Amino acid sequence: MSTRRLLFLAPAQAITAIFPPLRDAGYELGIAENLKGASVFIRKSGPGVIFARPTLPGFRVEDLLAVSAEDPNFPPVIVTTDKGSPEEAERLLSLGARDYWLEPLDVERIMAVAREPRKSAPVPPSSTLGGHRPQYAEGQGGPRIVGRHPAMARVLQLARQVAASKATVLITGESGTGKEMFARYLHAMSKRARGPFVAVNCAALPEHLLESELFGHEKGAFTGAIARKLGKFELATGGTLLLDEISEMDMALQAKLLRVLQEGEIDRVGGAETVRVDVRVLATTNRDLEDWVKQGRFRQDLYFRLNVIPLRLPSLRERGDDVLELARFFVDMYAREYRLPPAPLSDAAVSWLRQYEFPGNVRELQNLMERAVLLANGRPVEPRHFLLENDAWPLFEEDAPEVAGASAAEPAVTAAAASAAPAGPATPASGATPEAAAGQFAGPVIPLHEMERIMIIKGLEATSGNRTQAAELLGISVRTLRNKLNEYRSLGHPVD
Repeated sequence: MSTRRLLFLAPAQAITAIFPPLRDAGYELGIAENLKGASVFIRKSGPGVIFARPTLPGFRVEDLLAVSAEDPNFPPVIVTTDKGSPEEAERLLSLGARDYWLEPLDVERIMAVAREPRKSAPVPPSSTLGGHRPQYAEGQGGPRIVGRHPAMARVLQLARQVAASKATVLITGESGTGKEMFARYLHAMSKRARGPFVAVNCAALPEHLLESELFGHEKGAFTGAIARKLGKFELATGGTLLLDEISEMDMALQAKLLRVLQEGEIDRVGGAETVRVDVRVLATTNRDLEDWVKQGRFRQDLYFRLNVIPLRLPSLRERGDDVLELARFFVDMYAREYRLPPAPLSDAAVSWLRQYEFPGNVRELQNLMERAVLLANGRPVEPRHFLLENDAWPLFEEDAPEVAGASAAEPAVTAAAASAAPAGPATPASGATPEAAAGQFAGPVIPLHEMERIMIIKGLEATSGNRTQAAELLGISVRTLRNKLNEYRSLGHPVD
């Protein structure tokens, strides 16, 4: 099944707005309004994820979940609705739904889910800690955590010890260390694993919107509140709520959060009734909260309430050779994702990875390895493929085979760049193919506009024509990429 194919079971008018950006991002989309139509698409196209309304004429999502429960290879089902309730969410999640979302749907969130690897079977506890091989710690379908450094072993051991409890956990660490992943791991290892996992970024919304997002609101509570909205606390009932970047929460809202943690009940904005909630709360921050308490920027009583179990994640530079285990893990993952041959790390790349400080931690390493896999194109990964500086773009490689027609005195275009040439006869001068360009222009370099065109075409090829990913890989905006392609077409270049 392809993660690039998505199936929606919903009325067409409810989701037409999200189709164009998903198509532009390279996704193949299907829409069905009954189980028969869905079955045909699943059989013929093998979608990676299914997004389904709870009910349609002649359709109940329970029927789809029943099929999913009997087939371990069935794609995950995410229920989407414009009129949700905690009771319905709990029931459908217990029947096997992957998640429960309120509409309108967010394109970025859809793409993030589509990029996630399919869930695999849990690893027995005996293989989680200790031993002389990388640790792969997985809960009931939880995220994979890779590492064998003692600092990570201690964190994983503590996480396993407290996962089953309802105690609040404060996960701290530098940006990019994987705090949300550990939160998901705690949820997956807990007794609430079959309940919802709901995450809220406290830094993404101003105070009044964050309050509504957390606690919900009643119809007419404020301008634009045209209907009752359930907050994240209600939607997470029976499961786990992650308060990401908790340090950025306004002081006034901190007081309201403290009451919820102590009393287990919320008040919707504009509501007159108190609502009981059963939620396990996890929080993350990259700040020193003790210092923020001293500065008066964070409530001390809330800090103590959140910090029942402190879980500090080590930075990547504290984890020794875990950087190599993670690098190989990401290289293998992206080689499979982009259908490229395995790309081993060269000795030079290993040495570079050991010396680099990784200020962005695991997140930076992951992005670096994705880029390296695409640029190495199946060959051993070299430091030049990391491209931390724009000047390091690997147009030429000393170890690349010579291109036909290039003399020993002329630099040969890399196999990767040469393979990016569009099919068909070369056009004169600026329309020459990359191979012709390498032989046509004497000297150590070819003209800048030719190098630019070669690498843009190669970027599109490496991302299977996905302009958004190609632009990100090339370090330019999608608009710039679009303008360049229009320019090449006007000059007669065959560009898809």
